[in-house]
Amino acid sequence: MNLVLLGPPGVGKGTQANHLAKEFDFKLISTGDILRNQVQKNTTLGLKAKKFVKIGKLVPDNIILDIIVTHTKNNHPYIFDGFPRTVKQAMGLEHTTKKRGLSLDAVIYLYCNENVIIERLSKRRVCPLCGKIYNLITNPPKNGNKCDLCNESLKQREDDREEIIKNRLKIYQRQTMPLLEFYEQKRILHKIDGSKPEKQVYETIRDVILKERSD
Repeated sequence: MNLVLLGPPGVGKGTQANHLAKEFDFKLISTGDILRNQVQKNTTLGLKAKKFVKIGKLVPDNIILDIIVTHTKNNHPYIFDGFPRTVKQAMGLEHTTKKRGLSLDAVIYLYCNENVIIERLSKRRVCPLCGKIYNLITNPPKNGNKCDLCNESLKQREDDREEIIKNRLKIYQRQTMPLLEFYEQKRILHKIDGSKPEKQVYETIRDVILKERSD
C-alpha cells in the first residue's frame, strides 16, 4: 500500500507520517526534510533549491521529481509527506509507480484554519544538531531554549517566520489545491480535520488505512 499525506504547511503532516511509518512499516519520503538536508550540506541539489526555500516558494517540479525517483528505488510501501504539491508532480508520481506495477492507494488531505497554522509554525523551534522539533506553546523544551536531548540551542527555521508562512500559504492555495480535484476524480481522497488533537487525527487516518487494506 502506498499513501500520500497532503495539507498546508503546519497542519501536522510530518508528525502523523512518522507515527504511520512506525506502525505500518511505510518508508517515509518527506521532500521537505530531504531538501532541507541538501540545503544544509550545500549539495548541487541543495544549492538549486535554496533560493526557493528561503523565500517560501515551491521548489520547481523537475527538482522534486528527481528526488522522488532517487528515493523510491524498490517496491517497499511508501508514505509521501507533502508530496505531490502540484498536478504535474502527481502525474509524475503516477508514472513512476505504474512503471513498477504499483499504485497509489489513498490520499489523506489534512486541513486547518490559517490562523492556527501561523500560530503553530511561528512558535516552532528545531534542534540543528539532532533535528528534534519543539513548539514553544504545545511542546516547549524543558531547559529554556536548549534541546532536551543534546542541549544545543534551538533555532527557528527561515521558512517559519510569519511573513514567509503567509506567503507559503498563498502559494499552497494557488498551486496545490487543484490536487484535491485531481485525486477526488480518482476516488482516493480522504479529508480530515488537522486542527483536532494529534491522537484523534491519527486514529482517523489509521481507520482509513485499515479500511483500504480490507477492501
